[in-house]
Amino acid sequence: MATILDAVDQRTQLVGENRLELLMFRLQSSQLFAINVFKVKEVVKLPALNALPNSHPKVCGVATLRGQSIPVINLREAIGMRPLPVDETCNLIITEYNRSVQGFLVGKVENIVNLTWQNIMPPPNTVGKAHYLTAITKVEHEEQQRLVEIIDVEKVLAEIVTYNIKISDGTLDADIVNEFVGRKVLHADDSATARRQVSDTLEQLGLEVIGVENGMEALKKLKQWCDEGKTVTDEILLLITDAEMPVMDGYKLTYEVRNDPRMSDLFIALNTSLSGSFNNAMVEKVGCDAFISKFQPDLLVDVAQTRLKQILGKD
Repeated sequence: MATILDAVDQRTQLVGENRLELLMFRLQSSQLFAINVFKVKEVVKLPALNALPNSHPKVCGVATLRGQSIPVINLREAIGMRPLPVDETCNLIITEYNRSVQGFLVGKVENIVNLTWQNIMPPPNTVGKAHYLTAITKVEHEEQQRLVEIIDVEKVLAEIVTYNIKISDGTLDADIVNEFVGRKVLHADDSATARRQVSDTLEQLGLEVIGVENGMEALKKLKQWCDEGKTVTDEILLLITDAEMPVMDGYKLTYEVRNDPRMSDLFIALNTSLSGSFNNAMVEKVGCDAFISKFQPDLLVDVAQTRLKQILGKD
């Protein structure tokens, strides 16, 4: 099963081209689910699980792989369905999000599909707010077109691992902290959980966070300000963008901003759960000013302070 991801390193060329690859799987049903390949380390048959006392109810045990202990989350249960029975038919998807490694217990693992972000759509409004999806798409599978639901892993993890939004003592620069009040930040992220984490952190500084769900929405707002004769850098302190989003990803958004002379000098921070070493290279390639691995409130504040000091001439 692990061989399905043998060529993942070669797929990094897709990033920056507004493309992605999805690993599709089932949760003991006919419905297809998916997560982005870039967040997957490997796929293995379910190894023996050890009990983890006092763990979250959705953590069904700990797997040991090559000497590393990895918590295993019953993904079917984590998204509000009946728990997936733990048996020999299960597979384990090992992922890395927000600098942590975890395994997701799933049923049958299907295949990897190569798509463009333009074919990835936000969930319809009719699904309400309690769902665990960041997006949906359709793919050709088994000679028919099938709906694929892309899981909001950040929401799943946020309900299991408590994310701290407390800003550490000594992080804030007392000389400029009052200068944040009244300024705005534009934040693009398809995960409502991620948008809330960023806004809850930055609003402590007095910043107003304008949240949008994808890169296209952010670009439209920026262009609207430009078309109205406004200076984008007067409207917002900085743009914070996720890497992976429906319609237009953060890399493509950055490319579009950098190639529009009306806003090419906008400060852009890439805020993503993808691996740091990979994104540091991509930040340089597409022209972001900073990279923040989710979710680190002190680093988020530090980037905002760095930008503010530039504007105030105190850097």
